[in-house]
Amino acid sequence: MGWWQSLWGTENTDDPLRKLDPKLREYLEKESPVKYPSSQAPPSQPPQPQTKSAQTPSHTTPDPTQSAQDPPPVPKESEFQDGRYAHLWKTYRPLAEIEAETKSDQEKIMDVLEGYKERKSQIGRAALENCALEQVDWRSCMNNPSVAERLTMCRAQVKKFERCYTTQTRLLKALGYLSTLDRSPEVEEEIQMHADAMYQKLVAQEAEIEAAKAEGRPVPKFAPVVPKKPLVPSAAPDADLSAEQQATLKTRLENIPEEDHAAEIEAFRAEQRAKAELGQRLRGILDQQEAERKARIEAGQHTAWDRVMGVVRGNGEKK
Repeated sequence: MGWWQSLWGTENTDDPLRKLDPKLREYLEKESPVKYPSSQAPPSQPPQPQTKSAQTPSHTTPDPTQSAQDPPPVPKESEFQDGRYAHLWKTYRPLAEIEAETKSDQEKIMDVLEGYKERKSQIGRAALENCALEQVDWRSCMNNPSVAERLTMCRAQVKKFERCYTTQTRLLKALGYLSTLDRSPEVEEEIQMHADAMYQKLVAQEAEIEAAKAEGRPVPKFAPVVPKKPLVPSAAPDADLSAEQQATLKTRLENIPEEDHAAEIEAFRAEQRAKAELGQRLRGILDQQEAERKARIEAGQHTAWDRVMGVVRGNGEKK
């Protein structure tokens, strides 16, 4: 009957798979994302009586609070967040967590000290980012200086950049930038932007003061821009300065202009808070080490090194 169908056009020409092998056709229909209309009509099935459960539509809706509280089926390290391969991720643990458990006490102490040093370098990098325009002016002066700038070796641009970098560093410390390790990057960026806004306000106030002096007007008085407390509270308490710290602060204030004293004082206090927090973390590691040593001695599993540490700390145990 193929000639009859081709003569009268009764064959379904919308099916591009009609001339393929049946097995190949079945495979393509199963695997292809594009579904083609089939030339064969599906066999008619006798109507089945609807059950009571089918007649009654279900209106069950998922509880949004329950879905929000449930943990994700796979960790964030998985490429497929839809739950695929969840059975393979059941025993997964982050590498940082495993390394933290296997680190010795000396390595933990070194991590704390390295974190403190890294914080100081990151504060410097944030100050450089806030002083990007001053760096551009300095570089432009060095690349294409005028006659006066060539004679002074761009001293005005260098002084402007140094002023910006020093003040931005003080403001970042005073606002508590990177004073806590578990803080989100969004909060740190907000502190950095706030420090830059404060610096621009200080520059505008200094310009108004200079203009008033040049015109012979009374010098305007402004409220202090530097905050007395950090923008985000620190983990370490803000204790009073000791006599030695006050002497150090007094020496530092003698070498800077008077208008920078407020920022320098708050930056110095922020440095002391950071050092106090560093001491607390180191003390916590040492206390944990001492507790583990005493537990080994009580369990009879102590080593010769535990005895030596007990003698060094004045807590030697007698047999």
